Amino acid sequence: MKFSDEFESRFAEMIKHYPTKRSLLVPTLLYAQDEVGYLSDDVIREIAGRVDLSELEVRNVISYYSMLTTKPRGKYNVQVCTNIACLLRGGEEILDYCKMKLGVGNKGTTPDGLFSLEEVECIGACSWAPAVQVNYDFHENLTKEKIDRVLKEYLEEATQ
Repeated sequence: MKFSDEFESRFAEMIKHYPTKRSLLVPTLLYAQDEVGYLSDDVIREIAGRVDLSELEVRNVISYYSMLTTKPRGKYNVQVCTNIACLLRGGEEILDYCKMKLGVGNKGTTPDGLFSLEEVECIGACSWAPAVQVNYDFHENLTKEKIDRVLKEYLEEATQ
């Protein structure tokens, strides 16, 4: 498995700041996922070796965190919060609208590979509910109209 120079530079810098290699696991998985798109068997094997863990130990960590995935996602991963604050302010309606708008169900990916949709438990934006996270960007106080604008912005970004 070959990572980019940027990845290698980040990894080399991080290793200086963590007390054990094991502590590097989650940030390294996130960087690898950002680079490759998902955590493939090859990526898992490579990272396990780098942090002196078994592949099973790495997979256990991956299965715990919802932001980590072993399956390809779309270029833009739309995570709709349906935890209590978002639920009470229309989170389920936003999720249903996204399903209809994108034409996919929960954990589905559009045929063009541009968008994935995922219902999540909490994204930590309770004060601004209902909220959605697209990759690392938060979008709050959502309505159907705002969702339309958000999705349109990402679509336009992808076609530039």
